Amino acid sequence: MIMLKLNHIESRYGQVIALHDIDMEVNQGEIVALLGVNGAGKSTTLKTISGLVHPWRGTIEFEGKRIDDIQPEDIVRRGIVQVPEGRRIFPGLTVRENLIMGASNHKSNRQEIEQRIKYVHEIFPSLKWLDERLGWTLSGGEQQMLAIGRGLMAYPCILMLDEPSLGLAPKIVKQVFETIREINRQGVTILLVEQNASLSLKISNRVYLLETGRVVRSDTSANLTQDETVRRTLLGVKRERRLGTPSSL
Repeated sequence: MIMLKLNHIESRYGQVIALHDIDMEVNQGEIVALLGVNGAGKSTTLKTISGLVHPWRGTIEFEGKRIDDIQPEDIVRRGIVQVPEGRRIFPGLTVRENLIMGASNHKSNRQEIEQRIKYVHEIFPSLKWLDERLGWTLSGGEQQMLAIGRGLMAYPCILMLDEPSLGLAPKIVKQVFETIREINRQGVTILLVEQNASLSLKISNRVYLLETGRVVRSDTSANLTQDETVRRTLLGVKRERRLGTPSSL
């Protein structure tokens, strides 16, 4: 079932066109990755979906209803939640207070909030022991866990993650991607923007390749992984030398 659909979306910053005629679909239960170099339009796509950037042209539908003409907080209430690049932890708040802020758009009572915090602790057990720490004092990996946990507090149907591995050590990056996969297994659809193309292709079902604000290709992750051009440009894999071809001149 198609959960999210972008139809001929054009977004701008002033007179600069950032997205050109974007068509995109996200099906229920998928992990869909948006890949491309810096400036390709990946983050702008997420911001346009979440209502932070208003499209100049085109429509966005979520579960068959248009959402491009409503406010960002209403989009969150409908079930589309973005975890922004850079984590953006509230510096003056504790870990627990940051999590509670994630539920602020929902009319949840104290018991429901506590149940949701318990769920986040099951996903990220280490956060349970950091409850009273100020969010800005955590390590980069812990802050990323907190940012994702705060997003989960909003009961997302679609969780949009913008560069979740940015600035993290390789070991922590692997843990974050394993967690993304686990969240998806629990029924949350994922739309992922990520520079780590290799790991993104491993966990995603489908991929959209963006270049200068345009979708230049969409395919399954399996097909793209086998594509030699993609392997060279996104994964940095050198062309395999054919048998009988001299290795040097």
